[in-house]
Amino acid sequence: MPKVTVLPHAVLCPEGKTIDNAPTGQTVCDLLLDHGIDIDHACEKSCACTTCHVIIRQGFDSLAEPSEIEEDLLDQAWGLEAESRLSCQAKVADEDLIVEIPKYTINHAREH
Repeated sequence: MPKVTVLPHAVLCPEGKTIDNAPTGQTVCDLLLDHGIDIDHACEKSCACTTCHVIIRQGFDSLAEPSEIEEDLLDQAWGLEAESRLSCQAKVADEDLIVEIPKYTINHAREH
C-alpha cells in the first residue's frame, strides 16, 4: 500500500504528516479526515464545491482522470495548478503521493 505525505499547512497540519499503508481506492479527502487532518469539504464530498482542493506534488499520474464536473469546478479553485484535484474525487492508487493543501480555500463558512 502506498505512503501519502501531507506537506505542512499552517492551520490544518502544521508539522505535516506521513500516512503509511494508505488503502488504495480511498479518496484523499477521507484519508486525510481519518488521520486527523480536518480538510474542508463543504459539499459533504459530493463534487459540488472546491473547498477540498489539493495539489498532488508527487504521484499525480497514478490517479484516475478527473471527471468533466471536477475539471469545471477546479477552474474556480483558489491557487489552481496543473496538478490540482478535488480530494473528494481523487482516489489513492498504487503510487506514493505527496499532497499539498493550499493556503486558502473558497469556503465562506470558515472565512471569518
